[in-house]
Amino acid sequence: MGLVSLAAVVLLAACSAGVEEPATRTRASARPSGTVPSEKVLHSDNLRLVANVPLDAPFDGPESWGTDLAFQGNYAFVGNYDGFTVFDISDPEKPFVLTRVLCPAGQNDISVYGNLLFLSVDEPRAGEGCESGRGDPSLETSWEGIRIFDISDVGNPRYVKAVRTECGSHTHALIPGPDIDYLYVSSPGPIPDTANCGPPHEMISIVEVPVNDPAAARVAATPTLFQGRDAGKFGGCHDMTVYPEKKLAAGACYGDGILLDIADPLRPKVLQQVSDHQNFSVWHSATFNNDGTKVVFTDELGGGQSPMCTAEIPHNKGGDAIYEITADRKLVRLGLYKIPRVQSDTENCVAHNGSLVPVHGKDILVQAWYQGGVSVWDFTDPAAASEIAYFDREALPGAHALGGSWSAYYYNGYIYSSDITKGLDVLKVTDPRTDPADDIHLKGLNAQTQESY
Repeated sequence: MGLVSLAAVVLLAACSAGVEEPATRTRASARPSGTVPSEKVLHSDNLRLVANVPLDAPFDGPESWGTDLAFQGNYAFVGNYDGFTVFDISDPEKPFVLTRVLCPAGQNDISVYGNLLFLSVDEPRAGEGCESGRGDPSLETSWEGIRIFDISDVGNPRYVKAVRTECGSHTHALIPGPDIDYLYVSSPGPIPDTANCGPPHEMISIVEVPVNDPAAARVAATPTLFQGRDAGKFGGCHDMTVYPEKKLAAGACYGDGILLDIADPLRPKVLQQVSDHQNFSVWHSATFNNDGTKVVFTDELGGGQSPMCTAEIPHNKGGDAIYEITADRKLVRLGLYKIPRVQSDTENCVAHNGSLVPVHGKDILVQAWYQGGVSVWDFTDPAAASEIAYFDREALPGAHALGGSWSAYYYNGYIYSSDITKGLDVLKVTDPRTDPADDIHLKGLNAQTQESY
């Protein structure tokens, strides 16, 4: 495979909130992109790494961690604790950096739709703009929430607006519309001794974004989702996934899973709230199957920083639970799944972000497991869920090294994995059970916004 050598444009988005000044630009040194590194990797015969684009300046600091991904057309957008990167993936096996946007914050989870890009900020900042440093959470002037960019010129994203949300935004799910986009903002709380994250925080924030006037974005609703929760239980949600066509949303809300009716996006109704103290610790994320009759909830036992795939951890902990959505829209657990490979006690490993592989008549998920790698697994029969393919790097050096795949999503014939420390991986799965997915072409993908295929 030939190398594509291009100069990456580094965009320093250091404009103040509401100011539409041109961003400062610098040019990084030319370097090859989309190469396959020589390293020790365990993988199934049907899943191979075809390209890797490593992290590069300005995302080369000790906490320049890669986070979530989104897709639109021939572009992949990858969040990072230092901002986000736009990749050209018109040739998936030779991807290259189009733009890196410096806009530090944790976690910078990302979604894109039309001409807009959204980032989740879940740490107090001194101000709204990308140039702001870390803030003092005890001060009312500290800010966290949603940042909005205009990507009508995808090579030159322009910072447009920031919207403060209660307790910030750990993640968000996008409900797109012709005139208004809605963001369901999930955030943990309450957090003691903070000015903007007081109790009880048993809610989400819904941000309304006028498509033609994103600078007018605002918090339009803060619905309470929980009733009768145990005293002292952590409030808020970690992640939500919406399926607008089915008028459903699923929320992974730390101690509980919830199913919601979102026929009215500003007034979601909780259909059911479920707990599972035997198998689950931290309800982390959710994915519907294509026909909306099942939902997979993940358990981020240990918070993503601990080795939860060792021989000592029970197989029913730190994995996935498959729930049926009954005809009367109730949740019934049908099965559990966890990767079958035992990891070392130095590897942070637990269930994390994934998406459906679009195969008609089957329920197949590709999923990130931090240093447990990437797993492709079939839950068509929830009671007998099984792995189809896997990719697993050797352990990072150091007893407490944080790394591995944060998110792994299938998009138009390839799997794209955002590795926390190693950059963007592109993988190709070749298996009769997944091959039909290659015939389905998506215009874009936000994994937390599901669409029928």
